[in-house]
Amino acid sequence: MRRCRSPVPGTTRADVLKETVTGPNGRRGIQVPRRPGDDRSVENPSFTFRLERVRSLRESAEEAAREELARELSHRVRGEALLRQATTAVTDARAVGRDTVLAGATGADLLAAQAWMERTERRNSDAVADLHRLDGEVARSRAALAEAAREREVIERLKRKKRAAHEAESLRVAQIALDEIALTVHRRGTAA
Repeated sequence: MRRCRSPVPGTTRADVLKETVTGPNGRRGIQVPRRPGDDRSVENPSFTFRLERVRSLRESAEEAAREELARELSHRVRGEALLRQATTAVTDARAVGRDTVLAGATGADLLAAQAWMERTERRNSDAVADLHRLDGEVARSRAALAEAAREREVIERLKRKKRAAHEAESLRVAQIALDEIALTVHRRGTAA
């Protein structure tokens, strides 16, 4: 940046700095005067939450718990579909067994039909047990998600509280500065 003559009335040469603005083709563009207040220092530091890493970890833990719950719900839906298939197979096996008896089949045919019905009923009871197990896993995943959400909410409330305290402190400091300026102006007015 270079110093230049003051293009803004009421400012001194030292108050105005120019910065080069690059054109669209990448060449050096025009020099634009900066406003006098652009380079002022910041009085109040910006808010930084010291536990931001913990907050982000808890947020990612909540997201992981949400994904786990979605996965468990998907497994449960598949378990329900398997149970419906097993129930249909049991109904079909019973119908085949009944038809076998009514058709006057041989003893070997009756044993085969009985074995088929027992296998389908076993698959059905296994599907019921799997569905109950999946229900338990879904309940555990829901509880884990609720706990993760609760932990994240605690740290979010702390962050909001700290931010409010920071803003209140900034306002207090700004009010002190304004009071100081007003007092100085008042003193100058009474001295004159």
